[in-house]
Amino acid sequence: MSEQNYTVNTPYGLTTPSIQALVAAGRAQQPALLKVGIFVSPGFMPMDINGAQSVFTIAGAEIHFIWKRKELVEGYIGWPTMPTMTFNECPDDLDVLVVGMVPPEVIEDPAVIRFFADKGRKAKYVIGTCYGSLMLGTAGLLEGKRATSNSNVVPMLPDVGAIPVSGSEVVIDGNIYTSGPATGSFDASLRVLQALRGEELAALVELAIEYDPRPPFGTGSPELAGPAMTGIAQSMTAPLNQLYHEAAKRGYAGYQALQTGR
Repeated sequence: MSEQNYTVNTPYGLTTPSIQALVAAGRAQQPALLKVGIFVSPGFMPMDINGAQSVFTIAGAEIHFIWKRKELVEGYIGWPTMPTMTFNECPDDLDVLVVGMVPPEVIEDPAVIRFFADKGRKAKYVIGTCYGSLMLGTAGLLEGKRATSNSNVVPMLPDVGAIPVSGSEVVIDGNIYTSGPATGSFDASLRVLQALRGEELAALVELAIEYDPRPPFGTGSPELAGPAMTGIAQSMTAPLNQLYHEAAKRGYAGYQALQTGR
């Protein structure tokens, strides 16, 4: 019995005819093709961008995974991803630019900061999920704006010019949408889709992916988990959070120096 070849070419590479039909069905709902750029890097956190990828793909958007080079990067951890677009190839007319958690080394990378400072100001909407809010902050995109993140990052936000908002609900300030981790990617993306295409389509996508989170333990925030469990979690991540805080301050200082020409 011969092996069946059931892949077909798509704008994203290779997929099956059935999935291609699903993409086409989503695009049939659109007056124009949405362009969505999702930032990836070595060590990116997949759960912080999966919501955006799911929501906008179901809505028929054209998805670009953006990094410096078109070379395999490993998400945290064991999640190989091939970027489809370089910084230089990224268009100025993105409808949405998305970033989730990326490592401290990336947050203070001058080339990455320049990319976000440029394309983040030109995109119609920008989403920062979890530590992704720090990435937006180091590029000057949160100056004077209300923003949120995970509970560890919120206290760091003033050091990148932001007005911190506690909690993991989506915070909207102009065209900047920030959220807490994981489900925050879905929440922010659905809100941006609503802004771009209206509540009817956004609600339809929410149904299509059956987005109805029901956490089994009810410990998904410090307030729900209580001080004992929160203390354990914070002690586990304290060294990493210190690295993030220092990297964010250095990165933001570098951005400010770039703006003043020093």
